[in-house]
Amino acid sequence: MKTHNVTLTLLLINLFIAFLGIGLVIPVLPTLMNELGITGTTIGYLTAAFAIAQLIVSPFAGKAADKFGRKIMIVIGLFIFGISEFLFGIGKEIEMLFFSRILGGISAAFIMPAVTAFIADITNLDTRPKALGYMSAAISTGFIIGPGIGGFLAEFGTRIPFFFAGALGTIAALLSIILLSEPARNVEHIEQASDGKFGYKRIFAPKYLLAFILIFIASFGLAAFESFFSLFVDHKFQFKPSDIAIVITGGAIFGAVSQVLLFDRLTRIWGEIKLIQYSLILSALLVFLMTVVHSYFSILLVTFIVFVGFDLFRPAVTSYLSNIAGNEQGFVGGMNSMFTSLANISGPILGGILFDIDINYPYYFATVILFLGIVITWFWKKQASGLSKKVKASAANF
Repeated sequence: MKTHNVTLTLLLINLFIAFLGIGLVIPVLPTLMNELGITGTTIGYLTAAFAIAQLIVSPFAGKAADKFGRKIMIVIGLFIFGISEFLFGIGKEIEMLFFSRILGGISAAFIMPAVTAFIADITNLDTRPKALGYMSAAISTGFIIGPGIGGFLAEFGTRIPFFFAGALGTIAALLSIILLSEPARNVEHIEQASDGKFGYKRIFAPKYLLAFILIFIASFGLAAFESFFSLFVDHKFQFKPSDIAIVITGGAIFGAVSQVLLFDRLTRIWGEIKLIQYSLILSALLVFLMTVVHSYFSILLVTFIVFVGFDLFRPAVTSYLSNIAGNEQGFVGGMNSMFTSLANISGPILGGILFDIDINYPYYFATVILFLGIVITWFWKKQASGLSKKVKASAANF
């Protein structure tokens, strides 16, 4: 049990570090714009470069985690992360910064599916929901703390945050080499369906397709919400940067804490499918409410609760997929990462186009997309129920 706890803790730290590095860049972007004389459009492409690289590499990295092992992919990913952060720290040309962010996306593509598969291998059907809840909380916490640490370290120099993150990634890689052991593949899963689909065609396997679509829908809604929140409240309510920081950071912390406290309990009460459905309903309603609230307190309340919906959805769908993936844990983790990245690219792009037409349109559109996800869950219930029975039968036979 002690070894298991050490392993799980190290895996969560690895994820935390990887997503910490993503957030570090946020507070220093204005300074970089002035230093390098680049435009906001270029900054947008620089941000998208990470997600695009992660999108392209995730499917291959997921399959590699199944073929070559979880540990090796995590270690390589952490070393790549360390290199990417050091390169960003020394980069004086925009080309170097783009190369650094692409490497960062590749590192995330290596780490995310391998850690997800690793956790699935060292847990069972009872303990997995809680472990995946912790995993999602580690990701959220990295996003939350990243900008804060970046802003603090930037006081000592614009590039210091990146050297700090690079050192953390390298240390995590070395600790993973020493402390992690390749897990035995968990056989407490439904056997892989012999539907004749391989490679990318596995995306369209009936047991996966709707779950992947829902991952995209929820991630799209979150990306559209977060990407334009600062512009939205600035234009509509004249929020100061300090107000925006309080609302976003407070909401994200509230969501992460709620996730740790509620996810395991709600999963046991409702199961993953109902929890996914209720999370989407909650998220859709609150994203729409952002367009009608007016007072500071109401904005604060809506933002805090909307993160709960998004933060409960992520581990719920990850837990569901891990339970049905059989010997395709790496593949499923890669697809999860790929569809999330696809949403993180398309959400801000479409949101930006709509924002220029009307500041409320990105949230209207995100609400429509989330309600589409709710409709999909109604068709998903019957299919998922059948798969769930197979999982339990498989576990009982084992």
